[in-house]
Amino acid sequence: MTEAPAVLPLPVATARTPAVTDTGSQARRPRTVTVATGLLFPVLSLAGALALWSAVSWFVLSPERQFLLPPPNRVLTQSLLDWKHLSPMLEALAVTARVALVGFVVAVLVGVGTGVLMSRAKWIERIIYPYAVVLQVIPILAIVPLIGLWFGYGMTARTLVCVLIAAFPIITNTHFGLQSVDRGLHELFTLGRASRWDRLVKLELRAALPAVLAGIRTASGLVVVGAIIGDMFFAKGEPGIGTLLDVFRSRLQSEDLIAAIVIASVFGVAVFSAFGILSRLLVGSWHASGHKS
Repeated sequence: MTEAPAVLPLPVATARTPAVTDTGSQARRPRTVTVATGLLFPVLSLAGALALWSAVSWFVLSPERQFLLPPPNRVLTQSLLDWKHLSPMLEALAVTARVALVGFVVAVLVGVGTGVLMSRAKWIERIIYPYAVVLQVIPILAIVPLIGLWFGYGMTARTLVCVLIAAFPIITNTHFGLQSVDRGLHELFTLGRASRWDRLVKLELRAALPAVLAGIRTASGLVVVGAIIGDMFFAKGEPGIGTLLDVFRSRLQSEDLIAAIVIASVFGVAVFSAFGILSRLLVGSWHASGHKS
């Protein structure tokens, strides 16, 4: 009598439950890491700079020469945290900011308008562009005396210095953006029999917006420099932060001088960063630099 063969159990199909992934947390995690990494290096560099500053002040300079570079804690306690010293600096910064704002608005109008004119015809570009380059390559300090003689030593001269410094990047970026519009889009507008005005407003300016905003962002930092230079050379009227810098230098008030430099630097960085954020908001991922921090 033979034994029946063993019956092997059939494999039972089991339903697999797909793994549930929290895509939201995964998307947030790299962004959090990126932000943290982006903040880490500036904080470390600032800490290193403060440590080097303190070391030079305490261990390299003798007590008699410490006025050349007072330690950070003295600048903080005697100037930045002392309202008697800080208040005049903030009032002067408000004057400088007002001059920079007016100069910036004028520079944007002049820069965009000039860039548009240069893009309309080659002969206009050949007439205007060399003068724009000359204004850029000549040191602004070389023509400051002429500005004072022609326009006085008040707010008008300060504003003009801002415009001369800030207009060039707007001109070049606007002209470059308008000249870089895709030829196929131009042909579509030609087939649609669009007028020159419609072509400019609906095609060229929109396509050139990333380049224009890049020029405006660069100019936003330069206009602060121009306002401070104007303050230092044109002291008539309300004193700006540049005026105080010159006064503190002449009186060897090192703590106040460094504090004023810090305040002016923070203001310039804030303005530049604000226009960087504005550029990303306006053009989003269309802007090539929109993906960079």
